[in-house]
Amino acid sequence: MKIAQVSPLYETVPPLMYGGTERIVSFLTEELIHKGHDVTLFASGDSVTSARLIPCCKKSLRLDDNCIDPHPHHLLMLEQVFSMAKQFDIIHFHIDYFHFYAARRCGLAHVTTLHGRLDIPDLVPLYREYTDIPVISISDSQRAPLPWLNWHGTVYHGLPNDLLPFNPKGGEYLAFLGRISPEKGVDSAIAIALKSGIKLKIAAKIDRGDRDYFDNKIKPLIDDQLVEYVGEINEEGKKDFLGNALALLFPIDWEEPFGLVMIESMACGTPVIAFGRGSVPEIIKESVAGFVVRNVEEAVRAVAAIPSLSRKRCRGYFEENFLAARMAADYIAIYEAMTDVSHRSSILSIGRQNH
Repeated sequence: MKIAQVSPLYETVPPLMYGGTERIVSFLTEELIHKGHDVTLFASGDSVTSARLIPCCKKSLRLDDNCIDPHPHHLLMLEQVFSMAKQFDIIHFHIDYFHFYAARRCGLAHVTTLHGRLDIPDLVPLYREYTDIPVISISDSQRAPLPWLNWHGTVYHGLPNDLLPFNPKGGEYLAFLGRISPEKGVDSAIAIALKSGIKLKIAAKIDRGDRDYFDNKIKPLIDDQLVEYVGEINEEGKKDFLGNALALLFPIDWEEPFGLVMIESMACGTPVIAFGRGSVPEIIKESVAGFVVRNVEEAVRAVAAIPSLSRKRCRGYFEENFLAARMAADYIAIYEAMTDVSHRSSILSIGRQNH
């Protein structure tokens, strides 16, 4: 099958540091190629891939100091995608809704994975207009605000089996990994650590828009004794950071559509303690991969219970449910169903024209 993957341009594929969507695009692309498919990747020019790369900007936009507005770059990318569209059996978009207008009119098989939050009122009239666009969710809970969309399946994220090594021993500190922002709950993670009396290490990206929040709310709580900020880390750094942790704290304060860091932690055998918002109850198997809690007090009790969990069972649960091979197989099934429908529709259309 000839497949186009259309990635956001904010990060490289895969990202050098933080970045969820582009990381999943990379894992999916490589697994599709491994399964024998012909994949073309539309992404930033500094991406590293086994696919045919169509560079849509010289470098990832977040790391490009000369980039002020990312939207023109994405519109130019779409011009490239649709100029080449007839070369593909299906086009898989990962860029929210920017392509909807053109995709509706291209007459070719396409699908969009929605990676972000959908509980924003501004999105409702837009998605009401485009109820014909086929979309895929990354968790069932993600669908809740817009259940009437043209959903073609839920595909949970997956990681390569050998990406993050299993650590059977773990360590003695709590870990927070991701992005520092109010909805990610780093303040709650600090509260859990302080009440547990266990060191917390924070490895997180700080966006420009969250710099004031970090400086005013979080930085005063960092003492480098019980709470340590280690900065943003790359894929290689995650191996030791997650693998050597006692547990990962994921005390989110929003309806997280998936939470990739949860399965990254499980891959290392490190259990997750998470607030039960969004996709969390779907991803974490209680008392196997960690604990789903409602507040700081329950999280503190969960920290005390972590030694009762088996890190081997945690890793096993990851392998059973969140490998890239399973993710790719799920997507291939959707591609095949959609291209079959598209082919039948084309034959019917030709038949009507001839009649």
